[in-house]
Amino acid sequence: MKINIAIDGPSASGKSTIAKRLAKILDYVHIDTGSMYRATAYKALKNGIHLDDEASVVEMLDHTEFDFTAQGQLIMDGNLVGHEVRNTECDRGSSQVSRLQNVRAKLVSIQQKITLKKGFILDGRDIGTVVLPDAELKIFQVAFLLERAKRRHQEFHEKGNPLSFDEVYEDLRSRDIADSTRTYSPLKKADDAIELDTSFLSIDETVEKITQLYQETVERLNQHD
Repeated sequence: MKINIAIDGPSASGKSTIAKRLAKILDYVHIDTGSMYRATAYKALKNGIHLDDEASVVEMLDHTEFDFTAQGQLIMDGNLVGHEVRNTECDRGSSQVSRLQNVRAKLVSIQQKITLKKGFILDGRDIGTVVLPDAELKIFQVAFLLERAKRRHQEFHEKGNPLSFDEVYEDLRSRDIADSTRTYSPLKKADDAIELDTSFLSIDETVEKITQLYQETVERLNQHD
């Protein structure tokens, strides 16, 4: 049987990396909801729209088409979205637009329609609480800020981004505060989510733990059918 899996957690906690691995193993479709917010910020900035101008961002989204490939790659307006949205500017921009209630409502609606058929893994900050409150398996993935900063700095370094470790650390610290204190859909653990600290776990170890939780969930649901 197919279920939906929600993976929430702070920035740079490894959610997308883990979700992609799981999707491949389970033959599920991974949807990185954060990429939709980064792409929204990217398009707005490209079109000279101020990211705090909610009405203009919403109007832009009214004329924006989102879709995902079977491999979970985001398509915006017919074009694959890639590394152009994986930078500090789009990271900060996504945090800004995600605080806009009507922007979140529009993107959440799209995500909910896509996942009606089951067989999806979504990662973000409010998947288990807002986007997929009925997801059969919810994971809240955390890691120490220092460890997350190391991971993100390494990722940027490999892509040639010159940001210093201190800049990355401070940016993540600021994002944590912004994401957890925003009025609409703040980052928080769903009551029925399983918290998983990945600070000292490798990617393989994390994937193994969640795969085991997935198998236990499916087995339990099959027994109730």
